[in-house]
Amino acid sequence: MRPITESDIRSSFVNCSKGEAKRLGLPRDLEEQPWEDLDFLGWRDPGAPERGYVVAERDDGSLVGIALRAAPGTSRGFTSRSMCSLCLITRTSGGVALMSARRTGEAGRLGNTVGQYVCVDLVCSLAIRGKRQTAVGGDLDETLSVDEKIARTRANLATFIGKVTG
Repeated sequence: MRPITESDIRSSFVNCSKGEAKRLGLPRDLEEQPWEDLDFLGWRDPGAPERGYVVAERDDGSLVGIALRAAPGTSRGFTSRSMCSLCLITRTSGGVALMSARRTGEAGRLGNTVGQYVCVDLVCSLAIRGKRQTAVGGDLDETLSVDEKIARTRANLATFIGKVTG
């Protein structure tokens, strides 16, 4: 992913108002992000931990931002294992949560949302590259290469974004 600015981020959101986008908490370390290892920028709001955000590049280079909200009570116990629907990594100890995104357009105005189980810290890009430990007790073995995992994660994210914007 190319480096992006605060202005880029705030103007990219498609499922919240301009005022909400202006007020959302940005990552504190925005300038230090490992951009070359990110397929999307994902973070939890430091001031509102139930909120998360994803900003991704579309094929045409434009950005799309999606505001997320964690469903209450989706944290699992220590022995429970859950799989992120974006990166397909299995995590333990509440590492995956149900996050919902308000749909765009009329559907969103009517209160319709799309839910997805995702890594609670939204670091899928780093996890699939082996740059972030994700599970106590290890992940399932896969025969896919890192490049194939990256392509799969990007495709899964594009599908999710399509559900939010479609």
